[in-house]
Amino acid sequence: MEGRVPEDLAVVVDGRGVIAVWGAGARELLGYEAGEIVGRPAAELLAADLPESARRHVAGGLRWATQVALRHRDGDRVVVRLQGTPLADGDGGRPWLVTGAAAERVAGPAEVSAEALWDLTLAQLPVPVAIYDLDARLVAANEVMTRVMGRTVAEMRGLTLWEIEPNPPFDEYDRLQRQVLRTGEPVFHENHGQAPGEVRGHAWSMFLSPLKDEGGTVRGMSAAVFDTTEQYWARRRLAVLNDASLRIGSTLDVTRTAEELAEVAVSGFADFVTVDLLESVAEGEEPEPVPAGRPVTVRRTAQRSVLDGCPESVVPSGGTTFYPVDTPPMRALVAGRGTLPKPGDPGLQEWIRSSRARAESVHRHLIHSVMMVPLRARGVTLGLVHFLRHRTPEPFSEDDLLLAEEIVARAAVSVDNARRYTRERRTALALQRSLLPDRPPDLAAMEVAYRYLPAGSGADVGGDWFDVIPLSGARVALVVGDVVGHGIHASATMGRLRTAVRTLADVDLAPDELLTQLDDLVVRLDREEGPEARGRAAAPTSGEVGATCVYAVYDPVSRRCTMARAGHPPPAVVTPDGDVRFLDLPAGPPLGLGGLPFESVEVELEEGSLLALYTDGLVEAADRDIEVGLELLRGALADKAGPLEETCDQVLRTVLPGRPADDIVLMLARTSALDTAKVRTWHLPRDPAAVARARKAAGEQVSAWGLGEAAFATELIVSELVTNAVRYGDDPVVLRLIRDSTLICEVSDGSSTAPHLRRARVFDEGGRGLLLVAQMAERWGSRQTETGKTIWAELGLPASAG
Repeated sequence: MEGRVPEDLAVVVDGRGVIAVWGAGARELLGYEAGEIVGRPAAELLAADLPESARRHVAGGLRWATQVALRHRDGDRVVVRLQGTPLADGDGGRPWLVTGAAAERVAGPAEVSAEALWDLTLAQLPVPVAIYDLDARLVAANEVMTRVMGRTVAEMRGLTLWEIEPNPPFDEYDRLQRQVLRTGEPVFHENHGQAPGEVRGHAWSMFLSPLKDEGGTVRGMSAAVFDTTEQYWARRRLAVLNDASLRIGSTLDVTRTAEELAEVAVSGFADFVTVDLLESVAEGEEPEPVPAGRPVTVRRTAQRSVLDGCPESVVPSGGTTFYPVDTPPMRALVAGRGTLPKPGDPGLQEWIRSSRARAESVHRHLIHSVMMVPLRARGVTLGLVHFLRHRTPEPFSEDDLLLAEEIVARAAVSVDNARRYTRERRTALALQRSLLPDRPPDLAAMEVAYRYLPAGSGADVGGDWFDVIPLSGARVALVVGDVVGHGIHASATMGRLRTAVRTLADVDLAPDELLTQLDDLVVRLDREEGPEARGRAAAPTSGEVGATCVYAVYDPVSRRCTMARAGHPPPAVVTPDGDVRFLDLPAGPPLGLGGLPFESVEVELEEGSLLALYTDGLVEAADRDIEVGLELLRGALADKAGPLEETCDQVLRTVLPGRPADDIVLMLARTSALDTAKVRTWHLPRDPAAVARARKAAGEQVSAWGLGEAAFATELIVSELVTNAVRYGDDPVVLRLIRDSTLICEVSDGSSTAPHLRRARVFDEGGRGLLLVAQMAERWGSRQTETGKTIWAELGLPASAG
């Protein structure tokens, strides 16, 4: 420290003894930067205790002066002549203005008075200080204050602050000064702005203190102003980081995450921000490596400005642009590091001039500072973020670049998470939609409409499914189910269950029997895919795979519907006159528990009735009870009957509170009844002679329906089926013909023995009947009934039938 004369120090210590303001002279004298010392106890700087006299003055709130040994940052002792002046006497304690100089600087004859030295100290303090009279008019100011105000003491003496500078925020300063003079209480005020004598804005901390005589009467006031710009920007950067941690990544949507990044940056430290993502990233795919030798196409995913409408932008949101080779954006992408080009940087100027629109925007909006920071996550580059300033006069600093890199790094992880989620969700949706029917089949038995809504973006794709399955005898099976869980695994499980239901439906199992078989399948899946299969400790119970389901079979000839459910919400029925009721259908256990029974219920439906099947996502929500959802569904279904497609939309608008948190399936089916003229039934004796009568009756009925071209095939099929029933079946034997979209021949008997095809040998007298039926019919099969079985065959209608 020898050979060097430190500058005078000025420090503000708050009532708790903690350093609140650290001036440039203090930094020069003791070597500490403001960021190192502000907020620490002042006692840590003492190399020796304060003299007793000084401690008494401090305790009494009196001005004091003494010689003190302080500790330099490098460990040396610095002897300083200090003087303390109380600034306030409020509830929060008494702040002190502590000034002084190194002992080596104390010079002059001993006869110089303390008052003269005090006057010199105030005049030469490195912080702005001014004194005002009882009318808030300036009496005196030191040299630093004159520089800040841009006027001499002579020009300002006798004037109020508002008269000196009649512009905001000096009206507020003038008000605060008059408040101090009126109340006799000190005021602390902070503000960021540009002083009249400054060319750039600063952050100022102002201590406005009353000047009182020995009797406590206010005689004037003082103002001490400290430049806290560094602390101000440090607090702003911390606030931006905190804001970024709270706001960025609130959703799993790539675009929204990019918008959040731009919003945080514009509200914090930039005037205009753009977020450009690589094309592959914007589409939710894997990012491709950035090639160094060819241009890169990017998509403008988000942009925000302090000006309405982002007039600075030359690329619209959602539009694409490209970065030419060897330009600042391209170099930043390839290097993977943020850059802060200087205003005159040749590469930056060339980049600006390469686009006429960009050059005009820079000139029109006076853009003077730019940063470019690549979005990188998990070692992969996702895009580039531009930060620009035109309204903020200060250019970006290295600290701003560090801040930008920090918030961009946080945002990059959220963008990558959103991208990965988008890709997986798209895959799951594609899988799920590929496993669901595209459109309802054309049915004579009923009209069907449905809606499938995947969960909102905040949740994974679920395992809801539905199906409409034409059965023999013009009947139709309806199924709606919901697999437990979400994601691709749930979608794959849903596909397996839907396939199983179709297979079991083709066997024509009753609803309760079908659910029993499906329950066994889910139990097997649970064992195959349970904890043991995944290498985890075995769980005490099953349940890794589970589902709910409702299965209904409607017969348009009898207008009867047989239903069973497995832990699924109850179906709703709307009568033609608008009465809505939820069917009292035994709930049954969810699929996958195993060993528990299911029950079927048969109901007769009026022609034109509406049957509603749905998953729990329609009526359940986190903010309401399921009973509320069911009542909303009841009200929506009770509205005046209209087209089913419109009814589906109306139900969703009424029942759903907003974006669904779970997948939703809604299926509406309006029943029809087959015209009795299109159904003909014959009860036959178990007599071989009945075969000929049945064949003749069938041929005549087909001809009466105008289907003469199908008469031969019908007679042949009826002959073979009735013959089998007479020979191998039991009473009662019933023949039924149904004219629907196909011509259906059914022969029922009392035996439950299922028929099967076999290869007849050359000299066998029988065994060829079902083979002939299979050759003549479009499809054929059998189903079990309560009294036995039914063998059926379907023939296509002749083209002349229309």
